[in-house]
Amino acid sequence: MAKLEIREETEAHQKQLIVATILAGLPEWFGLPDSTADYVAEAAKMQLWAAYIDGALAGFIDLNATSEQTAEISCMGVLKSFHRQGIGTALLEQLESKARQKYRFLQVKTVARGHYPQYDATGAFYLSKGFSELEIFPTLWDSWNPCQILIKALR
Repeated sequence: MAKLEIREETEAHQKQLIVATILAGLPEWFGLPDSTADYVAEAAKMQLWAAYIDGALAGFIDLNATSEQTAEISCMGVLKSFHRQGIGTALLEQLESKARQKYRFLQVKTVARGHYPQYDATGAFYLSKGFSELEIFPTLWDSWNPCQILIKALR
C-alpha cells in the first residue's frame, strides 16, 4: 500500500518548484504559459500543502486570503497518474482544517461547466466536496474561459 504524506511547505522557492513541477505535468488544465507562470510566481506568498506518495511529489493545494472572512484555493493540481486515488480529497481536507480556524468561507474559481471536459471533472470534484455554485463571470478571464466561482461555508 502506497504511503501518502501531506506536509505544509513554507520556503518560497520550494513552493514555486512544487507548483512548477506539478503544473508542467498538467497541460490540459494549465496550458497557458502566462497563467502558469503567474501561478508559479504567486506560490511564493501562498500557504501551500504538498502531497507525496512514497516520497514522490504527487500534488499540491494552496490557500490565499481574499478578505477577513474568506480564503480562496488559488491553485490545486494532482499529477494525472495519481488521479482518483484520494490525493485531492486529502489535500482539500488538510487545507479546510487549517482554513476553518481563521475563515468562514472558502472559494475556488474554475471554468464554467460545458466548455471543457477536464474542467467539468474539476467542477464535479468540488461540488462533491460540498462546494456550491455561486456565480459565473462570463468574461472575467476571457470569453472562451468563463469563470465559475464555487463557495463552501467552513463554519
